[in-house]
Amino acid sequence: MNRRENLKLLFTGASGFLLAGCSVEESSVEEVPAPSGFSTAGRSPEEIAIDKKLLSETFFTEKEVEKLNYLVEVIIPADEDSGSALDAGVPDFIEFMVKDIPSYQTHMRGGLRWLDNRALDRFDQEFMDLSNDQRISIIDEIAYPDKAGPEVGNGVRFFNILRDLTSTGYFTSKMGFDDLGYVGNRPNVWDGVPEHVLEKYGVAYDPRLEDVYLKPDQRGVVAQWDDQGNLIG
Repeated sequence: MNRRENLKLLFTGASGFLLAGCSVEESSVEEVPAPSGFSTAGRSPEEIAIDKKLLSETFFTEKEVEKLNYLVEVIIPADEDSGSALDAGVPDFIEFMVKDIPSYQTHMRGGLRWLDNRALDRFDQEFMDLSNDQRISIIDEIAYPDKAGPEVGNGVRFFNILRDLTSTGYFTSKMGFDDLGYVGNRPNVWDGVPEHVLEKYGVAYDPRLEDVYLKPDQRGVVAQWDDQGNLIG
């Protein structure tokens, strides 16, 4: 099973990553225009105002974004069926989350800086100046908590948070939904109570009404009733 399949199972499991909302003061905003490309579906005016404010701010520096773009692709790379976490816009999601939940900020900024410090200790260069094999060797030190040594504990904590944010951002994007095969709520086809259930309870459909109520060829037709409540047709 590859990394993508592992993350998919973790995300769809009962122990999936839950994001806590930030607390805000009451707002008297009555009408707020939506930012470009931003959906306001199901959002109150106060929530829209908060989101607009967060979207107008920038947390990560250009160098941090470069590092983040690389890391999310390592965590969820592209495969033959789907794009990578970078293709799905996960860095933008992480940028929003660290502004919405400020407690992430120290962990994320400190973790990105930790990678540079570790790279300097081991290879005398900053993380993004290393070869890909050298970068992966550092990631391997912190990507497997059960095998990691105490000297990289801060890196492990950072990578755990980053992996959670990356998988959450990816599998709640359109690309992630498609990768999961999630199609949302759709009407089922109902052919009546199964025969073995009817037999179990000793009941049966009235043959005089079966042709009226069970018409597979008319599943898409909306039922019509007369003024007395009788089914028409």
